[in-house]
Amino acid sequence: MRRSEVLAEESIVCLQKALNHLREIWELIGIPEDQRLQRTEVVKKHIKELLDMMIAEEESLKERLIKSISVCQKELNTLCSELHVEPFQEEGETTILQLEKDLRTQVELMRKQKKERKQELKLLQEQDQELCEILCMPHYDIDSASVPSLEELNQFRQHVTTLRETKLEMQKSQNEAVCEGLRTQIRELWDRLQIPEEEREAVATIMSGSKAKVRKALQLEVDRLEELKMQNMKKVIEAIRVELVQYWDQCFYSQEQRQAFAPFCAEDYTESLLQLHDAEIVRLKNYYEVHKELFEGVQKWEETWRLFLEFERKASDPNRFTNRGGNLLKEEKQRAKLQKMLPKLEEELKARIELWEQEHSKAFMVNGQKFMEYVAEQWEMHRLEKERAKQERQLKNKKQTETEMLYGSAPRTPSKRRGLAPNTPGKARKPVAASTCSGKKTPRTGRHGANKENLELNGSILSARTFKGFQI
Repeated sequence: MRRSEVLAEESIVCLQKALNHLREIWELIGIPEDQRLQRTEVVKKHIKELLDMMIAEEESLKERLIKSISVCQKELNTLCSELHVEPFQEEGETTILQLEKDLRTQVELMRKQKKERKQELKLLQEQDQELCEILCMPHYDIDSASVPSLEELNQFRQHVTTLRETKLEMQKSQNEAVCEGLRTQIRELWDRLQIPEEEREAVATIMSGSKAKVRKALQLEVDRLEELKMQNMKKVIEAIRVELVQYWDQCFYSQEQRQAFAPFCAEDYTESLLQLHDAEIVRLKNYYEVHKELFEGVQKWEETWRLFLEFERKASDPNRFTNRGGNLLKEEKQRAKLQKMLPKLEEELKARIELWEQEHSKAFMVNGQKFMEYVAEQWEMHRLEKERAKQERQLKNKKQTETEMLYGSAPRTPSKRRGLAPNTPGKARKPVAASTCSGKKTPRTGRHGANKENLELNGSILSARTFKGFQI
């Protein structure tokens, strides 16, 4: 028998004893039967009201438990669905009270899990947003309204971990880039300030690596050099001007373009003037890099053109025939090669320049004029110079012929090449013809023939050739 049943029987016995005791008291007192009946009815009423009240309270408790069970089951099903777990099942038979307690406990546990997941989701989203803004990446795609599953949270954690690692790598790369930038700045300042080699070697330990202490040391060196630069402003600006001239040369700037930078001639060596020069250097560097391929092509053409002119000059030198060892033939081959190379270079540059001009909607200038106009001008100047040299030679030969006709040819020293040949008997040089009475001299046909041969030889070397409308 259960203890509750025993207690119930004991309650009945206790009630029976109480009633018997009341009867004994009433008999002893002498209360009439009708009053005893009334008093018994009052006792019964009190007992019944007490029991009814107790029963009502327990019934209310039962209803509350049943209602709580219903509410908990409903909420628990919702939580199981949100948390992506199996619905809760009570194991074995149980009482209403135990079922309500178990369900309520399970609901509280799942509420806690839901709250923790939502909090972790919010934290991960905040971290993801911060990292994505730094790395310029899209945010992680996840539904913020729903409760994430354990697998979804795990994937999100891995994603954020990857972003952190990427951020570290980026920060490392940025730090390395900053350190390298500081080193570049240091080297530029060294060159501008003409820092001696032994002083540079003193800070060689910080010219590699990117740790925090290295970065700090590099910044200190930059600050020191900047301070030194301020103290040697004139020297620094003059060094920059030398660099400016180099870039002007590389970019084929005309005199007008160079004079357009008025600060170049200023003598108030201030920080403001230095900034103007620095800005101009940066602009020219960028300009050169953008057009580097064209400038290198122009430079190659100019170098080839200078070499061509040098061979042309040698070809016009009358002393070239004293050359030994086959150098004359070698030079002629090189000159012929350059004559073929120059038109090819010009055609390639013309095509590239036309494309560049279409893309930039402006003319590509070299030394203040369009490059192809510059090339045409060089060819024309070369043609005129050849024509002038030819006329000078013809005039010189004419004057020499007239002089010989008037006074006779002057004795010439035999060349070394002729001296090497043996004298042929019976072919001795004839003496110069004597003057006539009238004072006229007989022209030397041999000398005239030699001049004619020279003219024909020069004509073969500097033969006329048409190239792009230029006579060369």
